Amino acid sequence: MHLRIRLTCRKYEIWALSIFSLVTGLYVLHFSIALILVNKEVPQTRGMLYPRESETREVRSLDGIWNFVRSDQANPTQGVRDEWYAKELSKSRPTIPMPVPASYNDITTDNLRDHVGTVWYDRKFFVPRSWSKDQRIWLRFGSVHYEAYVWINGQKVVKHEMGHLPFEAEVTDLLSYGAENRITVMCDNALIQTTVPQGRITEVPNDGGMTIVQSYTFDFFNYAGIHRSVHLYTTPRTFIEEVEVTTNLSKDATIGEVFYSVSVNGSAANEADNVLQIQANLYDKDGILVANATSDQKLGGKLQVNPVKPWWPYLMHSEPGYLYQLEIKLLATNDELLDVYRLKVGIRTLSWNSQQFLINGKPVYFRGFGRHEDSDIRGKGLDNALMVRDFNLLKWIGANAYRTSHYPYSEESMQFADEHGIMIIDECPSVDTENFSQELLGKHKSSLEQLIHRDRNHPSVVMWSIANEPRTGSVSADSYFELVANFTRSLDKTRPITAAIAVSNTQDKAGRSLDIISFNRYNAWYSNAGRLDMITQNVIDEAIAWNKRYNKPIIMSEYGADTLEGLHMQPAYVWSEEFQTEVFSRHFKAFDELRKKGWFIGEFVWNFADFKTAQSYTRVGGNKKGVFTRARQPKAAAHLLRKRYFALGRDLDQCSFPEDLFTYIADLIS
Repeated sequence: MHLRIRLTCRKYEIWALSIFSLVTGLYVLHFSIALILVNKEVPQTRGMLYPRESETREVRSLDGIWNFVRSDQANPTQGVRDEWYAKELSKSRPTIPMPVPASYNDITTDNLRDHVGTVWYDRKFFVPRSWSKDQRIWLRFGSVHYEAYVWINGQKVVKHEMGHLPFEAEVTDLLSYGAENRITVMCDNALIQTTVPQGRITEVPNDGGMTIVQSYTFDFFNYAGIHRSVHLYTTPRTFIEEVEVTTNLSKDATIGEVFYSVSVNGSAANEADNVLQIQANLYDKDGILVANATSDQKLGGKLQVNPVKPWWPYLMHSEPGYLYQLEIKLLATNDELLDVYRLKVGIRTLSWNSQQFLINGKPVYFRGFGRHEDSDIRGKGLDNALMVRDFNLLKWIGANAYRTSHYPYSEESMQFADEHGIMIIDECPSVDTENFSQELLGKHKSSLEQLIHRDRNHPSVVMWSIANEPRTGSVSADSYFELVANFTRSLDKTRPITAAIAVSNTQDKAGRSLDIISFNRYNAWYSNAGRLDMITQNVIDEAIAWNKRYNKPIIMSEYGADTLEGLHMQPAYVWSEEFQTEVFSRHFKAFDELRKKGWFIGEFVWNFADFKTAQSYTRVGGNKKGVFTRARQPKAAAHLLRKRYFALGRDLDQCSFPEDLFTYIADLIS
């Protein structure tokens, strides 16, 4: 039978095995329909500035220990029907403590790890009386995976679909001031064929009868929960809602320009006799004012910095990641200060052609990683200690870039990348994209709109990745990714577009819509496992073929081999540290040959660190392709890669070697 359960909170799709033949029979029909996809509009994000305190704003964190309840898998909407949000969760079900931010999966000792469906959180908090005076109050979530419903004091506030991205809502009129309040969140982790990323829900027999199973093709664990910080923050009644920044440099890179555009929300913005103005001040790292301007009614303008200190990537300059502070003041007609917001700005230019990618007019060679936000116990929850450790390791190993595989990373990590000069290929959560449909297209575009809206002001973001390993060999991939790529360009023309492609260059139908071609390939692992003699020439031949077909710059965005730390075998054998080292070395030979051709612009190891996956007989505790363990300790290949990356840095960017790069062996006397 074909069983579809339509819930009040979302649509689940449960496919019984007996309809497999029906689905297969409709396969051709499905794809013929997908070929006539319509380019519909998607909702536009408003606001969402990162919460920062100022003279006119206060920020309060709601992070900490919340109360937690899981729904019955067979009855995921019971809490909605029984209105659990109308009172404390403990009045409806026994609760357990749950840290926020964190994934909930690995916190307990029972089977919560594999729960499918909805879970509930709540906590109480006080709002000071002072916040009731001529202010607006906003509730903001950094990320809830995958879908969230939020109530304040039993009143529905906001619904958001899409993990890894922020959302917010005004709660001014829902709060009790000078009193206790309650926030309730329902989180749904179910992935289906029209979510981003995609998955499937199936009902299968087990020892107790039937159970619901979540499956997905992507190779990382579907962690869920309130993954990033929750904030309450205040704004004035009329406030700075959005700030968009772009920058430019003179040809000799001595003069910098900062273009700013501001949007305002509030009643004063609509009063005919009240002409609002923006006063923009730019300060250098030492707090010295280097440029200022007052805008007209358009609430935008330009700041000129002479001399300028451009934003450079790590190892490309002696002072990488240089940031100015842009201070935006919103003024009323009588020069009354209405609002103040500050953000960091890096002044740089990006350009690209069929051969190169350039920053500030200088060619860039990317050397870095695919990564995951993943750690023991906390899962994908924001972890500042881990974030700092990761950036220390990125700099220790000499990397200048990483891809946010396979979803947007925390805003805090983006800010850290700005400060440390680490370039980011910013990827939306579309991974293993298949079964293209109109509904999926809308959500895919929405994920990119939200991502670009959030990250457009970060100088570290140098490229948008619109998908990882999508099924671009299918008939409908051509039109689908043309629509996605053109939509992305309509939002931001200042950065190139890529996607990490896993199909062969002869099958691919998406590359023509990209600016830069990235490809993933696992020679001597998934292809010709163990054959170290089948790596170098294969990599060279494939990269040449991609370039010949599309005449665009080429990046190898994934290569690697699973490695069990501490396993040593000579000669090299799969899973050993020696084998991972040899795999890297054979790729390095290919990359150096390709670099001579001028259009090969980067190499990204998969992966930075070991990470958790769904249970599988091919995964021993997760994916072990990291050059660092999940505890962020180096494997043997990390030391080889460090020598490689710093050697490239010295050759291409004239950086110096760290003193500890080479271990002393002997003073040879002839």
